Amino acid sequence: MKLIDIKECSKVYKNGVTGLANLDLEINKGEFVFIIGQTASGKSTLIKLLYREEKPTKGKVIVGGIDVAKLRNSKIYKLRRKLGVVFQDFKLLPKLTVYENVAFGLETLGLKSNDIRPKVMKALEHVGLKDKVRSFPDQLSGGEQQRVCIARAIVNNPKLLICDEPTGNLDPDTSKEIMDVIDNINKELGTTVVMATHDKDIVNRMKKRVVTIENGIKVSDKMKGSYKVHESN
Repeated sequence: MKLIDIKECSKVYKNGVTGLANLDLEINKGEFVFIIGQTASGKSTLIKLLYREEKPTKGKVIVGGIDVAKLRNSKIYKLRRKLGVVFQDFKLLPKLTVYENVAFGLETLGLKSNDIRPKVMKALEHVGLKDKVRSFPDQLSGGEQQRVCIARAIVNNPKLLICDEPTGNLDPDTSKEIMDVIDNINKELGTTVVMATHDKDIVNRMKKRVVTIENGIKVSDKMKGSYKVHESN
């Protein structure tokens, strides 16, 4: 069953730069898909369309049954409740503990404390941080901070987990650990994962579906693919 359905999607920015050109892409529930391409290839534009940071200039972008192109700004929250996002920079609130950072989004939704706690603890268990609930971000390693971000992203059991260069600030060993966490979330929870990355080793090791974008155009889409992009000189 399709979770993401993109048809003839183009994005042209106000400065005239084309981010995407006539992109067609379908992603089914439960898939794990890497989006690869060199800098300014269009992969970040695609990621931003999925969580409605940007709107397409033309074409259709359906995420979880919601037409992103037609979504009013006042209704974006309806889309974002269906997904979680993990960025390269951790974006944790420095004065809140691990528990409070993960719980924050649920509190803004108006959930009661008794309902929040089991969700937070389950999310922290999935990322291996149940023993760090009282720690603050500056007391954690980079890998642990990213695990908190992942827990925060999955705490409301989203259908889709979007990851934008989640290992960009991490060393190779820590990157592998983070990818194992995300892979387990995909397998154990059935969460669909879409990840933009530059990390060749991760893509080649994991053998997932790989979509390659060059100059805003999808040039390949392979199951159990590898990292192949045309590097500019």
